[in-house]
This record gives sequence, C-alpha cells and structure tokens, in this order.
Amino acid sequence: MDHMHDDMPPVTVVVVNHNAGPLLADCLRAALAQTRQVVLVDNASEPRPVDDVLGCFPAHSDFDVVRCPVNAGFAAGCNRGLALAREPILLFLNPDCILAAGAVAALVRALGGEAHIGMVGGLLTDEQGFEQGGSRRAVPTPWRSFVRGFGLTRFSSRWPRLFSDFNLHGQPLPTAPIDVEAVSGACTMVTRQALDDVGLWDEGFFLHCEDLDLCMRFRKRGWRIQFVPAARAVHHRGMCGRSRPIFVEWHKHKGMIRFYQKHFRHQYPLGLMGLVIAGVWLRFVAFASRLAMRRLRVAAGQFVGAIPRPRAAARPRAASAPASSS
Repeated sequence: MDHMHDDMPPVTVVVVNHNAGPLLADCLRAALAQTRQVVLVDNASEPRPVDDVLGCFPAHSDFDVVRCPVNAGFAAGCNRGLALAREPILLFLNPDCILAAGAVAALVRALGGEAHIGMVGGLLTDEQGFEQGGSRRAVPTPWRSFVRGFGLTRFSSRWPRLFSDFNLHGQPLPTAPIDVEAVSGACTMVTRQALDDVGLWDEGFFLHCEDLDLCMRFRKRGWRIQFVPAARAVHHRGMCGRSRPIFVEWHKHKGMIRFYQKHFRHQYPLGLMGLVIAGVWLRFVAFASRLAMRRLRVAAGQFVGAIPRPRAAARPRAASAPASSS
C-alpha cells in the first residue's frame, strides 16, 4: 500500500545495508511510516535474507532498491542512494536503527528551526533505552582520543578544556535541540542545499569516520549541526559487522588515520602525527591480540570438553553379612 504523501515530511531516507538480517525489515517499516521515500542500498549482502525482507514490501511505490554486486563501503552506498533521492531533505539511517514514532518530524522541525542549520541527529539508545555514545559528541581530535584512551577524562572536572571526553552522553540530556560539533552517521539528517554546498560523502572512507568527516566539512562551510533529543531511535549497534570483528576494526582504524591526516595534518608536526598513527595501529594490534586470545581460550575449552573422560572403575560390592541364627 502507498503512503498519502501530502501529510508526510518531504524526506528521503537512505539506508545502506550489509547483512543486517531481520532488523532491516523493522528499520524500513519505521522509516516508510514517516517519510515520502525510502531508498535501500544493499552492499552485496547475502541474497536470501535480503529477498525475504524485500518480500515484506511488495507494493510501496515510495520504496526504491539498489542491489550492489560489490560492497564499496558506507559512504559510497550513501552516494548511490542520493542518486535516487527525490526529496529536499535527506536522512541517512543505519539498517540496525529503528526510528521511534515522530522521530523524523522532530528532526525536520529542528532542521528548519533556526538559520544555517544544515545537519541534525537524533537520540540513539540501546534496547533498554540508555543513550549510546556518539549521538552527541565533540570531534575526536588526536588529543581528545589520547585523553580518552589513557583515562585522563577523570581530570575533566578540574581542567575541562584539557581533559574533557569527546562523547557527551554523560552530560544531562537537554530538553531542546542544541548545537554540537558532531552527530552519529547512524541517524543523520541534512538539507540537500547544505549537502550540495559541502559535497558528497568521501568514498575514501570505507567504514567509520566518514560521518565525522562530513561533520567537519559542514562546520568548515559555516553550517550548524544540532542534536535533537526528541528524535529517538533504538540502535542495535554492531549487528552488521558482528560476524567479522577484525574486518570492521581494520577499517575503523584505517578510517581514523585518514580522518586525522585529512583534517589535522597541519595542526600536528610530522613527528607527532607519526606517533598518532603508530598509536592507532598499536590499538588495532592490541584489539586483534585480545580477540585471538579469547578465541583460543574458547577453542581450548571446547577441545577439553570434547575429550571423553575415563569411566570410573566399578567399586566392588560389599559382601552381605550372614544371617544371624536364632
């Protein structure tokens, strides 16, 4: 069945999927209920689960699908979806992100509420309703990442300028939209006017940090970014990459290096930037080592559990006492 477009916000939702599984159907259903158009870009997922999901939406004229034979990454998928977008407002949404009722309308109101707002993001929560890190944040500069990585945020109450965390979800939840440096790419709404001014997603990022890059470019062009607490969505974080953690972490750390070199190369001397890059790769090696050790322990436990245990020798039965004579 088709939507009555007249009472829908003029929004195209772009969902880039890679093996999100059954969550994809919930994501699309919630998006179709609130917008005029949804574009699904499937980045070479396993075909059968995607076909099963698409079978749930056979008659939507406002639902477009792009099936990519190769996974070119999230940024490239967003740009592919833009080519089919018809509306003046664009919402980029992760396939494991389920919009609450009214979330799109709240984002649209904030986007048009004040001058020079070009991007807004919603409140992302886990399944229990707790805010996730990343919904509202400062840009994770190399220094801020160093502070967080070495636990120096505990000094933020005394020296907030030096040791503050870039994730802001530990602060009280605001009651109205507020300006922030960055929002999460899992739920990012922009105007087409602002995106045309700033440029498309940087396809040099495969996975992770492409949203931070876009936020940096928006702010450099004078566009404001706001976090909208009334626009809620449940984010089942990590569902798409849960089966390939090394692959995800590799591209996450590679994206971090590209982000630092692109935006902070001129602020950090060459030697210091080299230390930053070395620190990023050491962090990846530490993650991969921990994961390998965890898998070895699990495999060892399974091996030990599969070894048949020798059966205990039967204990000789005690001889029965002779019957007493009367």
